[in-house]
Amino acid sequence: MFVDSAVIQVWAGKGGDGCVSFYRGRGLPKGGPDGGDGGRGGDVYLHADTGLNTLVDFRGTRHWRAENGEPGRGKQQYGAAGKDMTIKVPPGSLVYDDDSGELLADVGPDETVMIARGGMGGHGNEHFKSSTNQTPRKATPGEPGEEFTLRFELKLIAEVGLVGLPNAGKSTLLKALTRADPKIADYPFTTLSPRLGIAEVDPARRIVLADIPGLIEGASGGAGLGHDFLRHIERTSVILHLLDCDPPGGATPAQNYRTIREELAGYSPELAEKPELIVVSKVDLLGDDDLARDVVQDLCAQLRLGADQPVLAISSVSGEGVPALLEALWVMLHRGAEVEGWKSA
Repeated sequence: MFVDSAVIQVWAGKGGDGCVSFYRGRGLPKGGPDGGDGGRGGDVYLHADTGLNTLVDFRGTRHWRAENGEPGRGKQQYGAAGKDMTIKVPPGSLVYDDDSGELLADVGPDETVMIARGGMGGHGNEHFKSSTNQTPRKATPGEPGEEFTLRFELKLIAEVGLVGLPNAGKSTLLKALTRADPKIADYPFTTLSPRLGIAEVDPARRIVLADIPGLIEGASGGAGLGHDFLRHIERTSVILHLLDCDPPGGATPAQNYRTIREELAGYSPELAEKPELIVVSKVDLLGDDDLARDVVQDLCAQLRLGADQPVLAISSVSGEGVPALLEALWVMLHRGAEVEGWKSA
């Protein structure tokens, strides 16, 4: 299960109260004030654990408290500080104050941030002694810790985001490239939640990919999975645009391409400017390399792609073109070199 939002409450620890105490010892029946200070309350931290990719754990645990500081004691003994609370969240979590809407933190991989500060401990009566007040009976209470209602929103952190209309073959491709096991079927919105996978170009090179729910026309305005989809591709470095070589319903690959591009631009111009690799999928269904080449060249012509905008053709089922696809993605991510593929004539 993938959960991309959650609301929790956090309380930092209260500071311990200061102590009112007077020293009593042999020969000193009227010793001076020796009340110690209270301990500091524990802080609340968020830590981005790279082993997590969902907020599902927060569905069952909404309340998180750090430990209170101990009160001060006699003989000038300070109270122990409260233990901190560390909450593990997935990398890419945006943390908002749910009451004000303010963004408090954007937690990256292995990053730890303080989200709520514990209260200071109160002063014991030792602090209030003076020449005119040698027996102070005053101590101060510990300060309360900060408390917040937090709203988490998770944006996947993947290098490559797979986009395309429903049934373009994204889940099948992710399964072919990685060990991920997404649900695959021949109906719209098989993938209802983003899934991550790690593909090995070779033992020394790996790529993190995200299979993201299919877009439909009107998604940038909230239709279908709408913004829930688009939010997750904002952080990817490269968009892999997958097109069915023979789309159902009579549309052409070029028409489907334009549909997705309009939704990306409608949601965020910056998103639409990300580097993109266009890939025609399911070419095994054509049964002929010449037919696959014709589909690619027609696509390039209709989209007016230049020689510097190659299009790859693959089959996730047979494996045709998959190694070249991984190499091309690696080049785009790490070298900035030209990608080799079928280009317009």
